[in-house]
Amino acid sequence: MLAHLESAAVWGVDAYPIQIEVNVCEGEWTVVHVGLPDTAVRESRDRVKSAIENSGYRYEYQRITVNLAPADLKKEGPSFDLPIAIGLLAATGQIPKEELDSSWMIGELALNGMVRPVRGMIAIAHTAKKRGVRRIFVPESNLGEAAVVEGIEVYSIHHLRQIVDFLAGKIHLEPVNHQVFEADHSQHLVDFSDVKGQENSKRAIEVCVSGGHHLLMLGPPGSGKSMLAKRIPTIFPSMNLEESMEVSRIHSVAGLLESGASLLRERSFRSPHHTISDIGLIGGSKVPSPGEVSLAHEGVLFLDEFPEFRRSTLEVLRQPLEDGKVTITRATGTITFPARFMLVAAMNPSPTCRQGAGGNSSGILSQKYRDRISGPLLDRIDVQIEVPALKKEDFFDRPLGESSESIRHRVSACRERQRKRFKETPAIRCNSQMGSAEIRKYCALGEMTQKMMEQSLESLRLSARGFDRVLKVARTIADLADRPTLIEEDLFEAIQFRSLERNYWK
Repeated sequence: MLAHLESAAVWGVDAYPIQIEVNVCEGEWTVVHVGLPDTAVRESRDRVKSAIENSGYRYEYQRITVNLAPADLKKEGPSFDLPIAIGLLAATGQIPKEELDSSWMIGELALNGMVRPVRGMIAIAHTAKKRGVRRIFVPESNLGEAAVVEGIEVYSIHHLRQIVDFLAGKIHLEPVNHQVFEADHSQHLVDFSDVKGQENSKRAIEVCVSGGHHLLMLGPPGSGKSMLAKRIPTIFPSMNLEESMEVSRIHSVAGLLESGASLLRERSFRSPHHTISDIGLIGGSKVPSPGEVSLAHEGVLFLDEFPEFRRSTLEVLRQPLEDGKVTITRATGTITFPARFMLVAAMNPSPTCRQGAGGNSSGILSQKYRDRISGPLLDRIDVQIEVPALKKEDFFDRPLGESSESIRHRVSACRERQRKRFKETPAIRCNSQMGSAEIRKYCALGEMTQKMMEQSLESLRLSARGFDRVLKVARTIADLADRPTLIEEDLFEAIQFRSLERNYWK
């Protein structure tokens, strides 16, 4: 007695079809799982047995073989409980086998037959659609994730009896309606109007968000670096459907989506502690999972007390800052996680810095403190600004600053100009992602601006990478002003945003 059905496994942020074969034959009762199952898959023997019996169905105490193909791909987690149980019931004649055609089933089983949620449901539903699967049965708590994928029938299952009775023709179930994506229009609890003073810092942040540039803020404690950083998500444009799908898929794989949630509509703001490990930041472990850089995809990764992070931990940021993705290689294979985020780093000029004073920022101790940030990493941060301590008159006399809504309106208009510019190159969404060809095309210099950049190359000792990043920032400044070509003022402001490296790093 043999039954065949399909399910899916998640590897990285993608899902792959898994063929499940269940064979029941005469012999001493034993359950054998083949096809590189992990401990959680092998333990499904007892969960499936109890779920079937407690749901009122017959469990055959014979020799049971469960094959998970392809055999060279490791199978992990409890998500195969439901299809294995259905395969057993079909192999013993309690469910018509033809009802299993063109259907995928995913879910963990409780001992009483309840179906529990699993990770990566968005990726699974998306892959099912691409492969032409007609319908997919998912746990009730995962319904919101699966229902956002259009073009496939999604059935919500809360108990084993429900799906068995449906497949046996005893009850009727309706597929859930496709959930239409709506942009985020929620009100944030913080606002840039709360920030008094720091006009240069707010201007730099507006430029960075408009072009997707990375930012380093240097200043004494209490100058407002963390306050500014926490308000950056309030001026980002709302995510579109494609961005929301990417972000939600990562969080679903990481198990961070709330039960019943569908797509995330708010951009992520991740702020890991400086004691975080390399794997925690970049992702990995024995079973590779997304790290903080991937969880911050399309959002903000805020690293406070930047030099306090371990040097090795900071160095792993080089690839995602440059490529917008992270590649992790293990014995079981290679996984690539998306990691297109805006890095916002904050630090003091010296380890002895105090509120209202810069400390001895020119001493050997301070230089060693700043040198914890390597030159190649610093070179990948587009904008580097100094955030001065507030003056006493700023606390009392200065009115509230410009609101986040007003800034977001300009940022959104700037992003829209970039979207139209790069409509023929979908891989590029904003100025920071431009390659050499795009820089030559959209950041062309005139005679005067070229001479200005030649002088800057000599005085700032810019590398080729730093030179390109100055041009990208200048392009964003011009876009904010809706200028088609770069002028001297654009380049001058972009160079000023890069002068911190010359003043504090030797």
